[in-house]
Amino acid sequence: MSLRSWALCVLGFRHAALADIERALKEAREIDQAPTLMYALLVASITHVICGNYAEANAIIDELIALTDQTGSLFWGAWGMMQRGCVLALTGKASDAVQTITSGITAWRSTGSTAMIPSYLSYLAEAHAELGQFDNAARCIGEAMTALETTKERWHEAEVNRIAGEIALLPPESDMAKAEAHFERALAVAREQQAKSWELRAATSMARLWRDQGKHEQARDLLAPVYGWFSEGFDTLDLKEAKTLLDTLAA
Repeated sequence: MSLRSWALCVLGFRHAALADIERALKEAREIDQAPTLMYALLVASITHVICGNYAEANAIIDELIALTDQTGSLFWGAWGMMQRGCVLALTGKASDAVQTITSGITAWRSTGSTAMIPSYLSYLAEAHAELGQFDNAARCIGEAMTALETTKERWHEAEVNRIAGEIALLPPESDMAKAEAHFERALAVAREQQAKSWELRAATSMARLWRDQGKHEQARDLLAPVYGWFSEGFDTLDLKEAKTLLDTLAA
């Protein structure tokens, strides 16, 4: 159920995903076996992050980290630290995010693990970019893309490319062509995977870029069908952002 919640969330079925993690957490607590509960907590926090439920994700990570401290689990503790850093990056606490994700990745790699590295490197890049540390941001997003090719871990590939595009727009001399190429790649990967959550985010980023270039009709034609596909989860963060952008494009 934990893995199904994760998959359902990426596919765009937010309410079904949240229902699955509630049940998974309930059953994991009833089983009362630490590794099972740590697994369920970690995946639940990922699903909540995708939905933009950062307060809920933080509460779950608090529980996870308390349990890893209690059990002395380096593996789950490192993963929990990276996940905490992800939430920090997404809630405007960039400096704390850099420190936390960096420490988490070091601890994670010390266990021999390579899973999830592209995802957390992209969040680390985003945090560096927010701090104006563009060289570090470029290095981290480059490492994330290299890791994608090396490990073939593709579940977050669309988001890595979308974040790379957003970073390309941030420096004083932003590279719109480079950003657009990254957004195109993100859209192509998301469509191939039928990952509607990632497609929505990539379409929103591209539509925002096109709006800023005065291509309002083109932006609306890209974003409206993707947003229109969804039948649930309209109270989640990225759907709200897409709706707000569509409203401005229709004005």
